Amino acid sequence: MKINVKRRENISKKLFYSAKKYIPGGVNSPVRAFKAVGGTPVFFEKAKGAYLFDADGNRYIDYIMSWGPMLLGHGNKIVTNAIKEQIDKALTFGAPTELELQLAEKLCSLVPGMEMIRMVNSGTEATMSAIRLARAYTDRDKIVKFEGCYHGHSDSLLVKAGSGALTMGEPSSPGVPKCLAEHTITLPYNNIQMVNELFENIGSEIAAIIVEPVVGNMNCVPPIPGFLEALRKCCTDNKALLIADEVMTGFRVSPRGAMAHYKVEPDLICLGKVIGGGLPVGAFGGKKDIMELVSPQGSVYQAGTLSGNPVAMACGLATINLIGNDTFLDPVIKITEMLCKGLEISAKKHNIDLTTNSAGTMWGFFFSKDDKVTSYDQVIACNTERFKKFYHGMLTKGIYFAPASFEAGFLSSAHTLEDINYTIEAADEVFATL
Repeated sequence: MKINVKRRENISKKLFYSAKKYIPGGVNSPVRAFKAVGGTPVFFEKAKGAYLFDADGNRYIDYIMSWGPMLLGHGNKIVTNAIKEQIDKALTFGAPTELELQLAEKLCSLVPGMEMIRMVNSGTEATMSAIRLARAYTDRDKIVKFEGCYHGHSDSLLVKAGSGALTMGEPSSPGVPKCLAEHTITLPYNNIQMVNELFENIGSEIAAIIVEPVVGNMNCVPPIPGFLEALRKCCTDNKALLIADEVMTGFRVSPRGAMAHYKVEPDLICLGKVIGGGLPVGAFGGKKDIMELVSPQGSVYQAGTLSGNPVAMACGLATINLIGNDTFLDPVIKITEMLCKGLEISAKKHNIDLTTNSAGTMWGFFFSKDDKVTSYDQVIACNTERFKKFYHGMLTKGIYFAPASFEAGFLSSAHTLEDINYTIEAADEVFATL
């Protein structure tokens, strides 16, 4: 396989400069703007299987998969037929449908601890709602999150960490009131000792811990042994709730979720991405006695005009029906591990400091001298300048990675061994130029 990418000096660039006149930064989500790697973003027109096709007619192997949802690849016929069938009936009702019941039943049968579920429209909405519910259930205000974990852009969660001490949060975006950020405590991910110390000091004030079981927003960083178990114990001992943000990891780390893979049961689970099959969707759910507090059954208000949208439900249900078995992920995990190993071997051949992480079908690479990256401090110490050069070198060879060194990558069942081998060969050529 040989992919020749023309210089993107024409349609993509013209579209970007036009978009900047009407859309802040020319994009509708910040990382798309290429600010982390330089240059102008690629504008795409179509996708099929493991491939993207840009406005200039170039083809790329896609390792973003729309930031996770496209576990089946782009344009799966069964999924697209389910969408078309529903579109012929109606786009939306703003009323209950059997499809949302079917998807709810399916998710509750697959995800341990998911006894009831509420459909929403995004991962941000799911985590925001889960935190509101946790605060109501415990009658407490403080939330614990971790460095590098992104749980959406709601005010309580846009908080950055201190410099290593047990630090109360400071807003990391203008427009976030300090009084909200003060209720959010940020700790280092994978630091069991600091979690234990915090709960020893103020455990009775904490409503919940929210965590990505595998962090996907400081690249791909899995939990160290015992970390998730420590969170569960602290929450249980102090009557706080453990919220698993599986918007990214759900159905990518294992067929039943990352928490099931690590054998730790949360109180609330947030889902998104894969459960919508590529359409906007989110969900939060968990233990029945907690979820029964949600309106209209309880007094914790949450609503959404397009929640449970029938087109999104049809797409999500078709996707989950295809992937919701114990063996579906096995070949995708195998090629994910092959890609990681191949990149490490090639980098070593060229004396490039590089290490990789993977968890199921999520993966990431780090230009780091460390043998294994497990913390936020290690991630931010990586060689971002080398990443930029590598990124653009791979882009010219038709490889589309996330345009930022802090983002995880994703594979799909549509990726082939030929795709993996070509990517490793392309990387070998680019490593030789770094």
